[in-house]
Amino acid sequence: MSARFNPTHLEALEAALPPLRERAERALEAALPAADAHPSRLHEAMRYAVLGSGKRLRPVLVYATGSALGEDGEALDAPAAAVEMIHAYSLVHDDLPAMDDDDWRRGQPTCHRAYDEPTAILVGDALQSLAFQTLVHGSETAGVPPAAQAAMASSLAWAVGSRGMVGGQAIDLSAVGRSLDAAELEDMHIHKTGALIRASVQLGALASGVTDEATRSALDRYAKCIGLAFQIHDDVLDVEGNPEALGKEQGADAARDKPTYPSILGLDASRELAERLASDAVEALDGLDASADCLRGLAAFCIQRQA
Repeated sequence: MSARFNPTHLEALEAALPPLRERAERALEAALPAADAHPSRLHEAMRYAVLGSGKRLRPVLVYATGSALGEDGEALDAPAAAVEMIHAYSLVHDDLPAMDDDDWRRGQPTCHRAYDEPTAILVGDALQSLAFQTLVHGSETAGVPPAAQAAMASSLAWAVGSRGMVGGQAIDLSAVGRSLDAAELEDMHIHKTGALIRASVQLGALASGVTDEATRSALDRYAKCIGLAFQIHDDVLDVEGNPEALGKEQGADAARDKPTYPSILGLDASRELAERLASDAVEALDGLDASADCLRGLAAFCIQRQA
């Protein structure tokens, strides 16, 4: 492990992670419609897709960024819930037969298997809409200034759309069965995975009222680095991870003939690249004090996790 990683960074993360995940769960629980609210089957499926599982990396990034900038209050709850609902919607749609056709997600049947395909499509549609409603209404209730609310909505919309996550999924689908080089693969993942991770950090900064361009630029560099490191490690886990820990089948990418970092660079080079990116992420935070140690710990977590 690179010398850039200090044991205190992971200690800070380990202390912060359980309460931050619980806080994210409470924010999601409050934002989602009740399971018995009409139309109840749709609302039940939305809650099934969102609650009770997942690493909650994106909302934790919102909270950890806010904490690093001196904001720990209610202003962070709406963006944290919104970005996780977008992430959940993307997983529901990615798992559909028309996309990756997966049967398992986070150790349980995928949404279209637990319910049905039309319901899963509507779950994704409804979660995307609810994410923006939650972001704007919740931020307004928390007293976030209107200009910051607009900036957060714009940031999230950009990250979700054709220039971000959805565009990355389109690139991914077109790449199946083709040979990509490392630059093309990086471009795909910067869009598909990295855009929403960058948005999570941006939302935390905007909700905190930070306007200093140097700080925001450093945080964006951090987010870009961990976003790509996270995806490279995901590719490594698909080769050598434990299916029980992953909550899904191992080797799914190879079975679909999808380009991955190990298939292009090899396992050792992929691990080295992920570590270098995580180290660069920590370096980007050199201008921040110990209040950013949770963010530093998340950089290490991205390349050490087993699921």
